[in-house]
Amino acid sequence: MKQLAITFDDGPDPRYTGLLLDLLKEHQIPATFFVVATNAKNNPDLIHRMLAEHHQVAMHSYSHRHAWLSSYPYLKKDFQYSFEIMKELGCRPCCYRPPWGARNPFTGYFLKQYGLRLVLWDVMVQDWQAKATVQRTKDRILARVFDGAVLCLHDAGEKTGGSKGAPLRTIEALRMALPLLERDYVFKTIEELKPNE
Repeated sequence: MKQLAITFDDGPDPRYTGLLLDLLKEHQIPATFFVVATNAKNNPDLIHRMLAEHHQVAMHSYSHRHAWLSSYPYLKKDFQYSFEIMKELGCRPCCYRPPWGARNPFTGYFLKQYGLRLVLWDVMVQDWQAKATVQRTKDRILARVFDGAVLCLHDAGEKTGGSKGAPLRTIEALRMALPLLERDYVFKTIEELKPNE
């Protein structure tokens, strides 16, 4: 069987993340959630549920600020506050995905300081866009995934450029795509799929 890691950025969002967790539980699929620390702090029950249901919780910055706009002092606080919040919530993050995948000269330094691995993605289907219909997102997922791929989707993001209601469309696209993917793929967390990177 081929392997696939499904990841979700920008959450948790109380309007969407619980519905997504329900769907993943129904299919017994583990995922990796790259959470924004402020959202995690405001929704601890969703983080605790992710952990209880054997999902991986990883870091996606403190407030989703673009690295190109972040000075050394800002990025220092971003990593510090994020890591502290994650620890308070019972998480031991080993991975970090910067917002928009953007890095600056200081990113690597703080990754090393906190023992975090940089994780980006192999497949992006632009599910946050206003024109990302359920059908388009489903079709793009099925057409673009491959053995060993890291798929990036979103369970939040309306405050950081995502279209209103986009996570609901993503969930519905997954509702159609998962039964088809399950024929060929075993689902893994990032830690399981790429443990030595």
